[in-house]
Amino acid sequence: MATQVASRRGDARASRAVTPLLVLFDVDGTLLLTHDPLSSDAFQPTLRELYEVDPPADAVERVDHGGQTCLRIAREVLRAEGLADDAIDRQLGPWCTLFAERYVDLLADASTDDWQVAPHAERALAQLAEMGIRLALLTGNPEPMARARMARLGLDRFFPRGQGAFGCDAEERSELIRIARERAGDWPLDRTVAVGDTPRDVSGAHAAGIRAIRVKPGEDLNEVADVLIAWNRRP
Repeated sequence: MATQVASRRGDARASRAVTPLLVLFDVDGTLLLTHDPLSSDAFQPTLRELYEVDPPADAVERVDHGGQTCLRIAREVLRAEGLADDAIDRQLGPWCTLFAERYVDLLADASTDDWQVAPHAERALAQLAEMGIRLALLTGNPEPMARARMARLGLDRFFPRGQGAFGCDAEERSELIRIARERAGDWPLDRTVAVGDTPRDVSGAHAAGIRAIRVKPGEDLNEVADVLIAWNRRP
């Protein structure tokens, strides 16, 4: 879990063991820059199937959805349809599983040739991995959805299974961070960083007690990697 930071020549201090960073990457707007209508194509019908509601086509846009988990977005849409939380809770877990399955089925038959990946994402992630930095996904997407998207973008090899946290794991991003750290072996708070594109990505990270980097749309991830590598070298 630890790498060695060598002392300078002539420095009498011994080398110190430093825990590498655990960097948690968001998906939408951070790694995947293209709007994906398949998400809506899976979201609305599965809500109708399990809850017998008929939300409007723009139901997600009508609620506070930026940076939210799919569980939280579904709750807000269902509340807008008049459902109480206890009624929502009874089917929310099964709905999330169904939503993920439906999305993956739709994606299997879809072309994603127009999908745009963040500039230099592959190179930046490879550089971070070479430096011994741990990488994982932290996203409001269900895990099957997030991993299918990473596979289409050619980035799946950077994010090992059994790590990270996803939209069906918890409703709050701060709780996802706790889960991701736990899955990494209770990774230290001060060596964990979230990378995302929304204010909620940042506020969720701060609420969980970790640092965050907010990326701008289309930002070169090489620049983000440079910051992370510099942080990784500091004890």
